[in-house]
Amino acid sequence: MKQHRHVIGTALVAALSSTPTIGAEAPSSARPVAVVELFTSQGCANCPPADAFLSDLSREADVVALSYAVDYWDYMGWKDTAAKPEFTRRQKAYAERRGDHDVFTPQVVINGRARLVGSDRAGIRREIAAGATVRHDLTVPIELEANREALQVRLPDAPAGGEPVHATVWLARFDEVRSVSVGRGENHGRTLSYAHLVRSLQPIGMWKGKALTIELPRQEMATDPNIGCAVLIQDVEQDRPGRILGARICTAPTS
Repeated sequence: MKQHRHVIGTALVAALSSTPTIGAEAPSSARPVAVVELFTSQGCANCPPADAFLSDLSREADVVALSYAVDYWDYMGWKDTAAKPEFTRRQKAYAERRGDHDVFTPQVVINGRARLVGSDRAGIRREIAAGATVRHDLTVPIELEANREALQVRLPDAPAGGEPVHATVWLARFDEVRSVSVGRGENHGRTLSYAHLVRSLQPIGMWKGKALTIELPRQEMATDPNIGCAVLIQDVEQDRPGRILGARICTAPTS
């Protein structure tokens, strides 16, 4: 089957200026079983236990763990230094897509489907296991490969006879770790620690069930060992995110 190919223009280079290098060896066939997205805030007193659990999950090879700082706690007197309005919009769009309009912190969304309290370790573990063994989430494999000129994201043909596919391919860039000293609000005087704290979430293509290669230019990119990235494929309906079909963490080289 002939592949479609998208080349992302130079405007994206600046946005990816710290994306880590992918190893030169052949792409790994490893596939995560879950994407865990935590919506959190530096102004939320109940969030640190969820942040700690997300940090634990970020070290597990079969989980893509992402932390988004939302801005609706800023009115309490401390402006979250990592919050962005687009992260709040993503959380609200999930709630609209589910139909429950349930938005709170700390909130976890797993594989674009289920939402739970972010500190509910047992419930989150059960949902991850159910996605892997019952619903078989994240069925679309993603291959990532880099050379001196480009990072390639390769997606396969969807299985024949399935439902029509209309999915966004996202690139998430995140701080591997970050510590923040909070000067006001509910967490006044505390130093909070985060893992996989998202800096940006950008659409880099659309996948409609046909084999697709997306190229991200690398010629002007710098390497920062504290910056990581992940690629997500996600069902979208009327600009509202839904089920996540596939995901991969960009793996830094070992030497």
